[in-house]
Amino acid sequence: MISYLLSVTRRMNLQLIFTIVFFQCLLAPLEANALPAFARQTGQNCIACHAGGQFPELTPFGRLFKLTGYTLGNKNSPSVAVMGVGSFTKTSDPTVDAAFAKDAAAIFQTGSVFVAGKVADNVGMFAQASYNPYDNQNTPTGRWQGKWSSDNVDLRYVQQLNAYQQNLQVGLSLNNNPTVADPWNTAPAWLQYVPTQFGVTGPDASPIVTQLGAQVAGLSAYAFINQTLYVELAAYQTANGVWSFLSKGNSNADQVKLKGTNPYLRVALSRNWGPHNAMVGAFALNANIYPNNLAPSGPATAYRDRGVDAQYQYLMDAHAATLQLSYINEAISNGDVTGIATYAINRLDQFRAKASYVHQATFGTSISYFNTTGSADSTLYPDPANSPGTRGWIPEIFWIPVQNIRVGTQYFAFNRFHGANSNYDGAGRSASSNNTLFAYVWAAY
Repeated sequence: MISYLLSVTRRMNLQLIFTIVFFQCLLAPLEANALPAFARQTGQNCIACHAGGQFPELTPFGRLFKLTGYTLGNKNSPSVAVMGVGSFTKTSDPTVDAAFAKDAAAIFQTGSVFVAGKVADNVGMFAQASYNPYDNQNTPTGRWQGKWSSDNVDLRYVQQLNAYQQNLQVGLSLNNNPTVADPWNTAPAWLQYVPTQFGVTGPDASPIVTQLGAQVAGLSAYAFINQTLYVELAAYQTANGVWSFLSKGNSNADQVKLKGTNPYLRVALSRNWGPHNAMVGAFALNANIYPNNLAPSGPATAYRDRGVDAQYQYLMDAHAATLQLSYINEAISNGDVTGIATYAINRLDQFRAKASYVHQATFGTSISYFNTTGSADSTLYPDPANSPGTRGWIPEIFWIPVQNIRVGTQYFAFNRFHGANSNYDGAGRSASSNNTLFAYVWAAY
């Protein structure tokens, strides 16, 4: 099936088609009114697409809007929207990164510009470029320097069909992240969605599927049958050459280099009944990555990610409740040959859960749990424990005074970090030293 997709891509020259459409969208006349782009297009309040107004967590209507290629509504040209996050962060013991300006300081953390919406009856897009004011430090002065980069890009062509008494949405998506096209917020790209960066350092292990955003270029074909069965099949390569606009902001040394074409498969079963909706799903990603980004040749490390996930929502009048579960198992092989690991085969397991509740689209709370485990390897994980083991909780409270502003506070509480509860770095630092208070104001316009 992957070879078929690639042959179709070559015959139709989709690289040229998608690139032309993308840049035509960027050059089209844009509007910036009182509400974000999709709300302007559909005429709906944010609560129609986002559970309790808790953007970007999607409702069934929001998922359908995404799967129909962002084309619902009357406007035939995309709109521009902007987003910004201001934050205050306080780490329990910031000595691990004492010079990092984000600790105990109110800052502008990140900003984004979106070009999004309906391009034509069957074509729509969601494109995001983000600015990080604290991307790197100038070596002579020590001052932080900012950088713009590609973030999430999802350009779609869709068809809505009725066959054999079944409603069917089928489409193609050009995107730069294997899970950004997913309509459920259990996907790695969307499960923890408030941008958080603070001064904990070291080998924070995570499956490769969570690391490929704005690094790769992929073409996926998907179908949503009778709003019940979702199937997506995709192929990903390094986002360079004609696809380099999908990875802008990454230097050649920083960008992950994939070997050849790498397949991704996603399936999910969904059901809506009354105010309830539920989903169970699974995905698989095979990624072969060169160990040297500057010299992508020779043997590659093989990552095999397999995940299962589930989501339940209750949406009724003043109440919006969501429960999300995600488990990813990753097998890492050939690492001893490529030099990234001591052993030939390693494994990594990541479990995440999140429950949230919003009352009257105004006051909300959530609680998240995360637990990463895996095999010990002194090259992959050079801390004394030689382990990726990290777990903890993230409670949150938030307030949505108007539909495009959220004010909230999260607390990251670690009870295990880099394989140990205490002295994980060999210098007496405990997991709880990384506990962090994160307060934010998040606004979109």
